[in-house]
Amino acid sequence: MAPTFSEEDSQLIAGLHRLSKKSPKLVKSSTYPAPADPNIVVRSWKMNEFKYYDVPSPFPTLARGIFTVELPPKADGKEAGESEQKYRIVARGYDKFFNIGEVPWVTWPALESHTAAPYTLSLKSNGCIIFIAALTKSKLLVTSKHSLGPVAGSAVSHAQAGEAWLRKYLEQKGRTEEQLATHLWENNWTAVAELCDDSFEEHVLGYPPEKTGLHLHGLNVCTKAFKTLSHSEVDAFAEEWGFIKTASITLNTIPDVRAFTSEIAELGEWNGEAVEGFVVRTHVADPKSKPASAASTSASPYAPGSSFFFKVKFDEPYMMYRDWREVTKKLLSASSTLSASALPKAKMRRAETRVYVRWVIDEIKRDRAPFAEYTKGKGIIAARERFLAYLQTPRGKEELAKAKKGATESVSVMNKDEVFQKTIIVPVAIPGCGKTAVSIALEHIFGFGHTQSDDVMVKKAAPQFIKNVASLLKTHDVVIADKNNHLIQHRQALRDVAKATGVPTRLLGLNWGVGSVPQATVHRVCGDRVMRRGANHQTLRPDESAGHHEEVIWMFLNTREELAEREVDAVVEMEVEEGLEEAVRRAVDGCVRILGVERPGEEKIVRALEVVDAYKAEVKKPDEKKKNKAKAKDAARYYGFLAEVELEEVLGTRLGMVANAQGVEGEAASVWGVLKGAGRVARRPHITVVHRNSLPAEQELWTRCAELQTVKNPPLFRARLGHLVWNARVMALTVDALEVVEEAGADGEEGTKKGKEFLEGLPEHLTRRLHITVATKSASIPAVEAKDLVEAWRKGKTAVKAQSIKLDDVFVTGRIKGLFN
Repeated sequence: MAPTFSEEDSQLIAGLHRLSKKSPKLVKSSTYPAPADPNIVVRSWKMNEFKYYDVPSPFPTLARGIFTVELPPKADGKEAGESEQKYRIVARGYDKFFNIGEVPWVTWPALESHTAAPYTLSLKSNGCIIFIAALTKSKLLVTSKHSLGPVAGSAVSHAQAGEAWLRKYLEQKGRTEEQLATHLWENNWTAVAELCDDSFEEHVLGYPPEKTGLHLHGLNVCTKAFKTLSHSEVDAFAEEWGFIKTASITLNTIPDVRAFTSEIAELGEWNGEAVEGFVVRTHVADPKSKPASAASTSASPYAPGSSFFFKVKFDEPYMMYRDWREVTKKLLSASSTLSASALPKAKMRRAETRVYVRWVIDEIKRDRAPFAEYTKGKGIIAARERFLAYLQTPRGKEELAKAKKGATESVSVMNKDEVFQKTIIVPVAIPGCGKTAVSIALEHIFGFGHTQSDDVMVKKAAPQFIKNVASLLKTHDVVIADKNNHLIQHRQALRDVAKATGVPTRLLGLNWGVGSVPQATVHRVCGDRVMRRGANHQTLRPDESAGHHEEVIWMFLNTREELAEREVDAVVEMEVEEGLEEAVRRAVDGCVRILGVERPGEEKIVRALEVVDAYKAEVKKPDEKKKNKAKAKDAARYYGFLAEVELEEVLGTRLGMVANAQGVEGEAASVWGVLKGAGRVARRPHITVVHRNSLPAEQELWTRCAELQTVKNPPLFRARLGHLVWNARVMALTVDALEVVEEAGADGEEGTKKGKEFLEGLPEHLTRRLHITVATKSASIPAVEAKDLVEAWRKGKTAVKAQSIKLDDVFVTGRIKGLFN
């Protein structure tokens, strides 16, 4: 018995093909020969993750993970031309589901209005998803969310690891793959499991031996519509075929769900086990069965009777453990040194994390061996367990007590006893930080006054902006002075406005500090945001010619004056690398704590984010006519990787450890000290790929670099630095290897693909000259001498009198840019 052919399912896949051709950034697919039968080609479909939030959905299905095959021409009894190709869904994942507050229809009030009992809460496993389905009546297909079979660069892929566990279970049960394939084939099911195996890949939460393997949590029907079996049926299947059962509990009302999950969140565990959260399985209610008042809440976009999932994720201790993992990786990476100052402030708010960072820095310095495979997902849990044990020691307890007494990292108030009647919120930022987006959200949430400097189109804009702030203060207690305010004179002008009000008026800074992040990283993050907003800005719009907006960002970075201690009365420290939602929540929290305004509900924050997303600049300065546009496109002097690294941090730490050493390492520290003291260290480090002076011999390489600039989300590369090389005139870092940093999302995947194609076509001689110029001894020495030095050093030439020391696991990231100076 074969699965019944479904015209609806076939039309769904045909629709995905059409949509993929029309909008490849919205939907894309990849094909794989099935390991069980290489003659069968399986296609995996992947949707743009961000578009799952849209209503109405741009997709014909909300499935996350869907695998299909083409049916033979006579599968439906007719001859089929190309336009009549039929398809079958082989494996199907769940429909996309959301956490509380992520979308309007997944808030507690909305869920109470639009869902119905029972509510089955299943433990959210901390691993990677595995799909098991019938390729044919006798052959199985085992996949991860979007791929199957071997994956380049991985000794064992997720799908292969899942398949190994499946075979183990079948052997234990005395069953065969053919029997399971037949069972799934006849029912048209996909078994959905979570691979939790710390020996293969550690995540955040650890699993003991008896909980290691495939946790079965779903049986989905392979159809367009989302149909999933009850949890009791899933448990019965797990028992029959040898899978680990996923723990669950069934409740009768949304208030029960909320109370239960709140209790577990407080405890941090369930049945003695650390918990990341729960997946709640229910269905959409018939609106007739709900009271009329239900219409006032956000309606579900799903039809009555539909299977419906949502999730309740816990911040603690899961988020804290994840922070520990991320800061450790950053400390171990090349672009970070063993210093807490190099870490994002957003991750340093918890006292436990501040203690952890000091502890792990000491551990890495003492013995790096236990962290050898940390960035590959090994040793994460062991490191955490060692730290938790340390916290139980007298010293650990003392350190934690001191950290808890310390001031919070993100909010500070200069004079807590002073009483104010009015407040001017002063962003301190550069273009692309997100100051206007946060300001719009705060205006919507709290009703603050809000005026934008960019809206002022008169010739002398600065005085008019100040007048606008003063005018709004007459009708509002809180006014947002939406301007970069990156100079001291800008903040002083607003202080003068505060004094002129005649009532106690404070300045509250929203400070997007950039000191703890490499300038090139800040530039990339802010530049990407300017590109994404496109023409939706009054003045600074991305151009396709000479990267004008990027030069503007550099100008702000180079001229920005740090916020001094007494310039404002209170500060909320913002993070450049945080996303919009995190930034808004951080600013909201600061306003609540400093201004004493009422904390908004989740729905209000979600709605504010929607308002920001829908924002359109009302006034725009006309674009100036672009002169010599064709010439401008090739105005770059050279193309290179803009290295996201602070040389003074990386080399300062490395050479600081050998400052008093004898021999070559001691000399390196001495030369470094002289170069640094003379202010000769490169402020904008880069790796030159091709220079205009090398044309026309390297025209093809120049053209390929230029083509990368046209990619919507250009690839991010990672370089491994091998040696520090120097002579009496110049110091450089050699580049030993290049790879692409794989990024998620449709745009990220396009960039990743382009990056890999670029690296595959690089001429071999290029890799021998790649380097970062650290410094030249004087301004009269051209930087190109660093290239000559590195090439000669690699060839073993002694005439250049080069010396070197080896670096250990130092990596830097960066994009290829057209550079001008």
